[in-house]
Amino acid sequence: MNKTTFLLNRLNAIGESLAKRDTALALIGLGSVGRELDRLDAFSDLDFFAIVKAGSKAHYLENLSWLSDVAPVAYAFMNTVDGYKLLYADGVFCEFAVFEEAELAHIPFAPGRVVWKADGVDEAIAVPIYRSGERERPSTSYLLGEALTNLYVGLLREQRGERLSALRFIQGHAVDRIVELAARLQEATNAHADPFNADRRFEQRYPNMAQILPALLQGYNKNRESALAALTFLDEHFAINAGMKTAVRQLCNTHH
Repeated sequence: MNKTTFLLNRLNAIGESLAKRDTALALIGLGSVGRELDRLDAFSDLDFFAIVKAGSKAHYLENLSWLSDVAPVAYAFMNTVDGYKLLYADGVFCEFAVFEEAELAHIPFAPGRVVWKADGVDEAIAVPIYRSGERERPSTSYLLGEALTNLYVGLLREQRGERLSALRFIQGHAVDRIVELAARLQEATNAHADPFNADRRFEQRYPNMAQILPALLQGYNKNRESALAALTFLDEHFAINAGMKTAVRQLCNTHH
């Protein structure tokens, strides 16, 4: 049996385990085990929601037998008030949340796939109702302003010897904004977008932009070099403020 079939069988088995419990309503697969099965591979984990009847959520969070009955669990860590990260002993990794049906109206999530549902439960349970979680697309000027000022602040931290903080600003926050700018520079491929994380599948969605990432992310000892590469890239593709460009470039070339 190949790994993808193994993963789907495990998810189906979790659904069968829930089916034995009177207070369970549905199991919703998300991501690569949801509606994006075409990107399921040997490195995927199992992302899912377990939907349960009113008043029973706490039981499913406190007693994970509905998961351990399926296969031995090596590790489980409650990472949110609603769910866990869990590793089965055979290497299957899960990230899941438990919700009562009424809670779904207030939870932002990408449309999922019904793996199992109790009789009488509508298939639409896997479709989000909550819409306002989709934030307004930021303007190009906002993204440029954030990228440039993050480079500037990061370089000041570098001057103080706060290299870790500098890395966060230069190779973290500023690069995050450059990643968001990718859509303004090239058409995305048809690889699946993640509405909650622009980093996911970036290399597949923007292969040309991805080629600059090594220059932007040169590591702990090369904050200045990374900042200069980011500044050069922004200057080549956008009209950036001359004063900020000069200030950032001067800091890139200043060593204390």
